[in-house]
Amino acid sequence: MSRIGKKVIFIPQGVVVDLQAKHILIKGPKGTLERDIHPNIAVEMKEGQLFVSRASDTKLDRSLHGLTRALVANMVTGVTDGFTKVLELTGVGYKAQVQENSLVLQVGYTHPVLFPLPEGISVTAEVNKVVTSQVSFYVIKVSGADREAVGAFADKVRKVRRPDPYKGKGVKYAGEIIRRKAGKALGKSAGK
Repeated sequence: MSRIGKKVIFIPQGVVVDLQAKHILIKGPKGTLERDIHPNIAVEMKEGQLFVSRASDTKLDRSLHGLTRALVANMVTGVTDGFTKVLELTGVGYKAQVQENSLVLQVGYTHPVLFPLPEGISVTAEVNKVVTSQVSFYVIKVSGADREAVGAFADKVRKVRRPDPYKGKGVKYAGEIIRRKAGKALGKSAGK
């Protein structure tokens, strides 16, 4: 039995779960999420709780059991509390701002990089502190009900300018530790 798959999912107040044949729809204060369920996995609702079970003990069914339970639990958490990813932008002349329905980054290219916001995703960008007159430290918060969509959009933003191990500039996740490199040492002595 899967340790994750056998855990019960509690449905909080204000959340509506609609179970159909191999399809689940969850509505809550933060939005509506829906997902198809694999035919070998069964999701049942009893007394305000969701139970996930599998048809057999094959390797595929065992792997899908825990996965399905985790995905459904993330849907319940997403429509009640939502998910947030925090990114940090550091660099000389680097800027982040939200204009209309898109995130605009200036990260050292000749042109600003534009990210249209997907449906259900909200983004805020604010200056956290000014290190010097030119170097700023921006905080970008990506939030939404769908955990996969939030993570995918945050990763897409991070890939525009990954953190530099020498100077530390670029886009990184909050709390991410970037191992810094020393750089080049002086090759030959200047006296020769």
